[in-house]
Amino acid sequence: MISPVPVEPPPSQWAMPDVATASERDLIAVGADLKPGTVLAAYRAGLFPMPVGAGGALGWWSPDPRAIIPLEGLRVSRSLRRSCRRFEVRVDTAFPAVIAACADPARPRGWISADVHAAYGRLHRMGWVHSVEAWADGELAGGLYGVSIGGLFAGESMFHHRTDASKVALVALAELLGRDALLDVQWLTPHLASLGAVEVPRATYLALLADALARPLPPAFAQPRA
Repeated sequence: MISPVPVEPPPSQWAMPDVATASERDLIAVGADLKPGTVLAAYRAGLFPMPVGAGGALGWWSPDPRAIIPLEGLRVSRSLRRSCRRFEVRVDTAFPAVIAACADPARPRGWISADVHAAYGRLHRMGWVHSVEAWADGELAGGLYGVSIGGLFAGESMFHHRTDASKVALVALAELLGRDALLDVQWLTPHLASLGAVEVPRATYLALLADALARPLPPAFAQPRA
């Protein structure tokens, strides 16, 4: 059972860099730790953690430009709408399985280290990280997970075992968030662009972030889950 209300952890011992004045385009800093207070402070500052290369040091990133999915611009094709009817969507019922699938070392360009895996597990139990899952025939077919702070949902990773399952989870996430939330997807990929993701300058992202952080948590992520 995760916390019904996100538990604010002790503050980080590290000072987050000022992303607004950073000259770097992506990697802003290296080091620090993955304690809950540090990770949450980073997201609130416009950063997110990711190792620098395979097995590398812990990096703190703020891509410029930053990819987001405007929720009013999410592209749902006719075939994807049909796929949505083939899956059952659940929230936070199989988080360990979702993050394990996303962290599968056999996946190309895998970046979720054991430390990252453990850190987001802690944040999930504290009520800050959530999974959206697509189920079919009683089996987990795909899903995604991310960090939810106020009106921000920072998508971290997704996976699928059946065609369109991760896309179905994304469509469900957009419905859960509502039109006023900020859905951050970090970097633009052709796959995300096909779903409506766009790039915005860092300054625009930081303004959107400030607005999102002042908004309430979506009801779907403010309830206890098994």
